[in-house]
Amino acid sequence: MNKRTVIVSGGMIEEEFALGILNDEDTEVIIGVDKGLMFLYEHGINPNYIVGDFDSASGEVLEYYRGKNIPMRKFNPVKDASDTEIALRLCMDLRRKHILIIGGTGLRMDHTWANVQSLKLALDAGADARIVDSHNQIRLLNQDFVLRRAEAFGPYFSVFPLGMSVTDFNISGAKYPLSHHTLTPYNSLCVSNEFAGEKVEISFPYGEVILMETKD
Repeated sequence: MNKRTVIVSGGMIEEEFALGILNDEDTEVIIGVDKGLMFLYEHGINPNYIVGDFDSASGEVLEYYRGKNIPMRKFNPVKDASDTEIALRLCMDLRRKHILIIGGTGLRMDHTWANVQSLKLALDAGADARIVDSHNQIRLLNQDFVLRRAEAFGPYFSVFPLGMSVTDFNISGAKYPLSHHTLTPYNSLCVSNEFAGEKVEISFPYGEVILMETKD
């Protein structure tokens, strides 16, 4: 089984939750992204790579990590991609297949939404990339999927189309099943569904959807 890569971005980082992931034996590669470097520095964690425009990380922190000879990619603040997207592109260059993004959610909904859309880079490359915080796990799907209660992030799940409407969309094994439905970006029908049994099956012939697993 491939070990995972953790991207530490500059949004909301919950200390206990984040450290549990970063210190887990399944975490093999850590990428520090701009303001996310502050969290790593404060907890004595050396990332394997550093990326960003560094408009949020302090000079002291950057000098500290330069002294560790950690590969660092600095970008002009006037750029065409978010720092998190740049980190995901690095993961694709490194052929990383299992990716968690912490600090990908927070007060700035524009940043959160940009991060969700950036997950398509990983999806297109055949990688499993997820944005996680203590209450949410967000990923993209482009094929049929089975969600098992024992492995679910939380008791609730929601599904939204990414971009175009998705026709012939089906959910079985859920409290609110669907059959041959057209999933559109313009309604909230598929918000806060729940398990009816031990597994939920999601199927659709084409397109991409956002799957959010959540808990209170």
